[in-house]
Amino acid sequence: MKGKSILTIHAMLLLVVTAVFIWSIIKPASYLSWALEAIPAIIVLMIALSTYNKFRLTTLSYVIITILAILMFIGGHYTYSKVPLFNWLKDTFDFKRNHYDRFGHFIKGMLSMVIREILVRKTLLTKGTWLFWIVTSITLAISAMYEIVEWISFVIGKGGKTAKNFLGNQGDIWDAQWDMVLTLAGTIIALLFLSKLHNRLLRKELGKGLSNY
Repeated sequence: MKGKSILTIHAMLLLVVTAVFIWSIIKPASYLSWALEAIPAIIVLMIALSTYNKFRLTTLSYVIITILAILMFIGGHYTYSKVPLFNWLKDTFDFKRNHYDRFGHFIKGMLSMVIREILVRKTLLTKGTWLFWIVTSITLAISAMYEIVEWISFVIGKGGKTAKNFLGNQGDIWDAQWDMVLTLAGTIIALLFLSKLHNRLLRKELGKGLSNY
């Protein structure tokens, strides 16, 4: 892709995520719940924007960051256990729970591609088995850390409504384990199916010094 077309795509991604952000903050189910869900996405977006000129990522990484931010803004607006589309799926297919949270954790496995990019550009790692498993391990570590944050918020919130909304286990004692398993599955699928595309974009968009990818 040429420079101008890449910049146009990146600008469109920023416009989309900004529009969803504005929508999400208008009359959410709870402003405190919204803050707990949305702040991590806001932090990542601020880092991406502040480092854009110094350490520009591939379009694939920005697409993934956009998707994940939108998922978190939607979850923050409704709370993860009450997203309407997944309530409809729950009622239609007689599910025991709203699966938006688990869908979100599966999609969060795509974060592995952003981690992969940082590692191949900032370390001596090259494509192969070591890169695959180190990226997988880091993604799972982030997932586990998020579960710990949810647990801490529940303890601090003394099991109140906001804490329960943030925890989002919907009565499932194995919710944290399910979340991490789904993130693992999403990570492996993303690495298997997106790595070749990622390698091409590293060469085309970032050029020299990345010929091994």
